Amino acid sequence: MDFTFSEDQLLFQESVRDFLINEVTAERIRASWETDSGREDALWNQLAELGLTGMTVPEVYGGLGMTALDFVLLAQECGYVALPEPLVHTVMVAVPLLNDIGGELAAQWLPKVASGEAKVIVGLEQNLLVEDAHVADLLLIQQGDTLYAATPDQVSLRYNESVDPSRKLFTVELLTGAIVVASGERAATLIASTFNRGALGCAAQVLGLAQRMIDLSVQYTSERQQFGKPIGSFQAVKHHMANVAVRLEYAKAPTHRAAYAVAMGQEVAAHAVSHAKLVACDAANLAAKNSVQVHGAMGYTWEVDLHIFMKKAWALANTWGDAGFHKRRIGERIFATDAVLGAGATFV
Repeated sequence: MDFTFSEDQLLFQESVRDFLINEVTAERIRASWETDSGREDALWNQLAELGLTGMTVPEVYGGLGMTALDFVLLAQECGYVALPEPLVHTVMVAVPLLNDIGGELAAQWLPKVASGEAKVIVGLEQNLLVEDAHVADLLLIQQGDTLYAATPDQVSLRYNESVDPSRKLFTVELLTGAIVVASGERAATLIASTFNRGALGCAAQVLGLAQRMIDLSVQYTSERQQFGKPIGSFQAVKHHMANVAVRLEYAKAPTHRAAYAVAMGQEVAAHAVSHAKLVACDAANLAAKNSVQVHGAMGYTWEVDLHIFMKKAWALANTWGDAGFHKRRIGERIFATDAVLGAGATFV
């Protein structure tokens, strides 16, 4: 089985990377913290003009009709710049769920999402709080074994602080008027697949965040002088960054494998996603720890950009299932009586 990304996918990733690095700067992120919404309509419109909001929207609704496998590399780039806008959530979570629900709801909202005219936000009970509910034009909310669709006037929001200033989290209470879009077994199936896509999006973003922390640390250690030479030339400092780079490289394959499993609808998707999120977050945690180590006391300061990416990595580690949840899912597969394990079963 060949997991090599195509030349077109890699070129698309490169073009999106260039755009995001130029447009989503640390200064722009800090400026967004000072606004009421923490979001920029101008930036969202730019993303829509590039066709990114419609990547997984079916072509019949004006989108590109792509899959999670096509977007996973771009999700990494969103993580690399700590993109505040809910692009990954839209492409990986909201659009596929809306498409699976189908019917008039999908026909009404998917064209608007593809054009950037509307934002759809999903809230599952596993997450407790709903990110970006304040900018949603449509909310898809789970309550027990039922999924509801609600517009902003049909919900009550209560703001909650996050360790990451870019994350806007809300408790969502449904009011009268919300409509039931799925219940019972069908809702359970939709919720399970949506959760997997959300966790996959987290894993991909975390890979990008880890890479950004490495890059910031390498830049800092090449400029910081000690004993007449850059501290990055010291072997102990090199080891800190090399250890993170190795951990990060080993986390990429499980994440790309999970994207393939999700895109193909494989039975192992849930376990592949849990594996990806565990190793990606593990790599990001090590990146944060070692980056602070090589920055010294500066690593803890508000002025240094490192904390922007470090805090987002910490926040995402506990979103769409924490480490304990995903370890339990992996354990259930490993210790199942009919488990097929070993190198020969990697792609089963």
